[in-house]
Amino acid sequence: MSAWTSDELDRIGSADELKIASLRSDGTLRKPKIIWVVRVGDDLYVRSAYGLEAAWFRGTQVRHEGRIWAGGIEKDVIFEDVAETEAGIHDRLDDAYRAKYGRYPESYVMPVVSALSRTVTLKLVPRSITQPGRTKC
Repeated sequence: MSAWTSDELDRIGSADELKIASLRSDGTLRKPKIIWVVRVGDDLYVRSAYGLEAAWFRGTQVRHEGRIWAGGIEKDVIFEDVAETEAGIHDRLDDAYRAKYGRYPESYVMPVVSALSRTVTLKLVPRSITQPGRTKC
């Protein structure tokens, strides 16, 4: 898989909002949804503030592929579920969300740093057009 460039990480990671659209089973893009994004190290992450109920998140679970737009970057991505096995990742993500979005009311930030949001966390992995994505069986 390809990696993010430094420019992409900087621009997407510093963007306040990210538009995300998952691929339907027929390969067409769903309607984009605006969500928050954070950078931790050389990776980008998103969480569903509304858990499994959010339509955009449910859509990511169909093909685990889609497209994002943020900071002037448009990129095809793979959505990787983030497991609890990576030591401390969720604590680092909570800290990143609080640092980046702490200027917003607590009622907006709390849903993305909740125990529920840890179960609906996705890592965004860049994908080239010719690179086959992962499909769920």
